[in-house]
Amino acid sequence: MGRKGISYNKKIEAVEKYKRGEGSQESIAREYGVAASSLEQWIANYEAMGPSGLAPQQTNNRYSVELKTAAVEAYLRGEGSQLKICKRYRIRSKTQLRHWIMDYNGHKDLRATGGRGRGIYMTKGRSTTLEERIEIVGYCIANGKDYGATVEKYGVSYQQIYSWVRKYQEKGVNGLIDRRGKRKPLEEMTEIERLRAENKMLKAENKQKEMEIAVLKKVQEIERRRG
Repeated sequence: MGRKGISYNKKIEAVEKYKRGEGSQESIAREYGVAASSLEQWIANYEAMGPSGLAPQQTNNRYSVELKTAAVEAYLRGEGSQLKICKRYRIRSKTQLRHWIMDYNGHKDLRATGGRGRGIYMTKGRSTTLEERIEIVGYCIANGKDYGATVEKYGVSYQQIYSWVRKYQEKGVNGLIDRRGKRKPLEEMTEIERLRAENKMLKAENKQKEMEIAVLKKVQEIERRRG
């Protein structure tokens, strides 16, 4: 068993010793009286967040519903080990990720840490037309990718929306075509239908950019005041 209550400075010391090549994870873990898995997590946190990733937690870290779901789905898609996913999404503990995976697979509500924010229940999806998917993705993008609000407004699952947004960003409107059945392909849409679809998505993207610019201006204003 590892020693309890190892200090922040000792964690930094152990990680930096490993990064300097002064021992293996196993030998350094033994030296500091901790499990090798604990040292491995410290190294990942340090590499992802710097020394602050090893600082004592005064309060629980706050993770959004979107981050939790994205991390879980990345793991389930086989995009890396739990440790690698934690490092990518700046999650401090594999235990946290494992709990989210169990909740997700059990169709439980993933809520923002700390009880704030909108929970997204992993309900079954529903059939949609191409026109509906265009409208849903447009709404989601225009509202800063607020998946929770989109779920509530359109009654589709988070997984569907997440997938549609990703496909749209990769392939444009053509990525929203459901190729499992005999749906109308984009090339068979009338010119007016195609222009309407592209115009709707362009408006959504412009609205998102306006939101991002407004946020950036606010941040710059705050920095100027501090200066």
